[in-house]
Amino acid sequence: MKNGTATDQAATGAIVIAHEVGLHARPSVKLTKLAKTFRSAIEISTTAEGPWIDAKSIVKVMAAKVPQGSHLHVRAAGADAGDAVAALIGLVEGDFGEAEADAASG
Repeated sequence: MKNGTATDQAATGAIVIAHEVGLHARPSVKLTKLAKTFRSAIEISTTAEGPWIDAKSIVKVMAAKVPQGSHLHVRAAGADAGDAVAALIGLVEGDFGEAEADAASG
């Protein structure tokens, strides 16, 4: 077993953005709001090599203008890194909660 503490955990994941407008206004807000609920540092990128941007910064996330069909790589470092990555991947998998909103309104 590796020596270390819960504060030096790291996790990564990746998913394809299926949302029709990509990672723009509403999806970006949802992603950053969710990221801010975690203590870990969380970054996103469209490639595994970066450049990486702070997932807790709405300005930086919206400026990335990630289009539909792009890979979104997520990495986190901190005590809740695994949960953070899983939650953000889950948000994207669930189309940023918009499928439920469409079903509720229709």
